[in-house]
Amino acid sequence: MATATLGYRSQRNGGHALKLQLWRAWLVLGALVLLFVLLVGRAGYLMGYKEDFLREQGEARFSRRLTLEANRGMITDRNGEPLAISTPVQSIWASPSDMPAPSAEQVAALARTLGMPAAEVAKKLGDRKRDFVFLKRQMSPEAAQRVLALGVPGISRQTEYRRYYPAGEVMAHIIGFTDIDNRGQEGFELTRESMLAGKPGSRHVIKDRRGYIVEDVTSIEKPRDGQTLTLSIDRKIQYLAFRELKNAVEVNQAKGGGIVVLDARTGEVLALANLPSYNPNNRVKLDPAARRNRAITDLYEPGSTMKPFSIAAAIESGKFRADSVINTGNGSLTIGPNTIRDTHAYGPLTLAGIVQKSSNIGTAKVAMELPREYLWNFYDSIGIGELPHSGFPGEASGRLRPWKTWRPVEQATMAYGYGLSVSLLQMAKAYQAFATDGEIRPVTFQKLVAPLPGRRVMSAEVAQQVRRMLETVTQPGGTATRAQVVGYRVGGKTGTAKKLVGGAYGGDRLYVSSFIGIAPISDPRLIVAVMIDEPGGDSRYGGTVAAPAFASVVAGSLRMLGVPPDAPLNNILLPDPNEPEVKEET
Repeated sequence: MATATLGYRSQRNGGHALKLQLWRAWLVLGALVLLFVLLVGRAGYLMGYKEDFLREQGEARFSRRLTLEANRGMITDRNGEPLAISTPVQSIWASPSDMPAPSAEQVAALARTLGMPAAEVAKKLGDRKRDFVFLKRQMSPEAAQRVLALGVPGISRQTEYRRYYPAGEVMAHIIGFTDIDNRGQEGFELTRESMLAGKPGSRHVIKDRRGYIVEDVTSIEKPRDGQTLTLSIDRKIQYLAFRELKNAVEVNQAKGGGIVVLDARTGEVLALANLPSYNPNNRVKLDPAARRNRAITDLYEPGSTMKPFSIAAAIESGKFRADSVINTGNGSLTIGPNTIRDTHAYGPLTLAGIVQKSSNIGTAKVAMELPREYLWNFYDSIGIGELPHSGFPGEASGRLRPWKTWRPVEQATMAYGYGLSVSLLQMAKAYQAFATDGEIRPVTFQKLVAPLPGRRVMSAEVAQQVRRMLETVTQPGGTATRAQVVGYRVGGKTGTAKKLVGGAYGGDRLYVSSFIGIAPISDPRLIVAVMIDEPGGDSRYGGTVAAPAFASVVAGSLRMLGVPPDAPLNNILLPDPNEPEVKEET
């Protein structure tokens, strides 16, 4: 009986256990079905409403748009000689966000091959949030191949272009330079950026989780290379001008200098150089002062190089002739509380003699006879106080104060180059009036097919008269006998102007010595302007400091251009050694 009762209880307990197990099974099954329904619903929601988002996220992880660099356009001189070219280089890059973390050994190997500190490489590759990082830029193709040969996943290379300047410091202030991203920063690299840069292409690719390119998604968009820029510069004349300027600065122990060579017929800039200069191929230690294009951006008081324009204005007015006589007295002229002096007592001088001897008093007396407004209009017509509009960045306009504010002494001093400011390029442009029989043409750095229309500022007769006066400046009795050139008639004007420093004119060493001349006089082809800043040697006068550089540049340039001589080979006329040197103090 007891045994039967025990069996019944066991059977009843087994039934309860079976019912309990079935309940658990249904619970688990229900949970799985619910989870499955949630997953299906979530999948449907994502596919139906989040498809674009998910596609973007997928592409962000595996799709990459690589930039294909365009080859920057070449810059050449007027004869096609390269002045700026681009050479292909390789840059090593990585995508830390979708590449496996490199081992310490891989980082060390990369650092050795790249020539970089291991800590810097590890830092760049350790930022997992970044999709793109350059490890090193502008390497040679051979060096880049050694990096890829290490086989580190996710390390890639990209072709870029590095700018190279064959002329170095000789052309630095004209051409300028680009930054590491190949964007123009100075000179014509900056001014013609859109023309030279071209348009980069692109390549849309899919990459795997190890950073390797799997396939191209779309066809490659090829880059459009930049255009070639042809300048008016003649590379041979540029080298000559730079060499002679450097020699003049060194011989005279000067602070710096500038030189401009213009084609008198067209207004094209054949050469422009400055000192100090810099090497655009190596700018690791670059003095900002060396980057200044002094001939275009720096202003100075022109001194006696303004006198020919004052004399031309006087003749143009009809009140004077070239042979009109002005009594310069004993070399001293008082206007109110101010005194104007000449370096010598010249007595009576014709207008031609005033230019040859560079008489401050003669020029001042002539200017005082002319209306202020008339003088202002004449100076304004030759470009004083206006931008040269050469197309070069950073041009200075100079300063010409309104005529109503001129005091009598200022009217006198402006006539010989004090109280107004100019750039060297402005003065070279203005001297076109004497070289082209009264016209001034636009100055340009681009090679021209035909000269641009000019603007008449004086009559042809007056321009020719003053041009003959300029020739006497280079002959015995003038202030620039060292400007003479064997086989060619030349003319020009010297300038020796004190520098204005802190509102006052400086001491004995603070001068700007200059010479601006034309050659050949019979049929002008070149205008050469030379400026030497603060000569510290034995002389400060434009005739001894700047004129020799003019002579050397003209002699070489005319022969390079094939200009026939207009004088016998024995045309050099030396001054009488027993006569005192003709000096000027402006």
